[in-house]
Amino acid sequence: MLKMFSTQLAGLFKRLQEKEEFTIEDSARLLAQAAAGDGKIYFYGTKEMSGIGYEATQSQEPFRDAAIWENDDEISETDRFIIFSRNSDDEEAIELAKKLANKEIPFVAVSTEKADSSDNLANLADVHIDLKLTKGLLPDEEGNRFGYPASMAALFVYYGIKFTIEEILAEYE
Repeated sequence: MLKMFSTQLAGLFKRLQEKEEFTIEDSARLLAQAAAGDGKIYFYGTKEMSGIGYEATQSQEPFRDAAIWENDDEISETDRFIIFSRNSDDEEAIELAKKLANKEIPFVAVSTEKADSSDNLANLADVHIDLKLTKGLLPDEEGNRFGYPASMAALFVYYGIKFTIEEILAEYE
């Protein structure tokens, strides 16, 4: 079972690398604006995705100028946001996205694209990265799917953005 999961996970990572390469680069450029200036890069995650902010701020290799978004934090026009959510129709993530859009604060959203309505992270974000994780990776005996590694996929995207920002900023230093 673990071997099958590992194979499926490697396939997911490969799809993300191939299909989202340019949006990861666009995301890095947008977020690098804060790191190159006086702004912060705020991380916000719903449910299991909140762990990405801790990776960005508390890991052995923290993300430059990163902070975990707290509702009472003051935001400036030099700040940038990245919102992580399991799905693009997550109400909590959409609420923050609407606030940012109203204040004209640029932001990136990372989620599996779901609904095609205007209340959708993919439609509200300046850049949206689709996790392409519509169902679990493994089949059970009844034909259902399980093993839904949303946070693992989000961490893969996080590192893609982090490495790209580091390359961008190294050119300016």
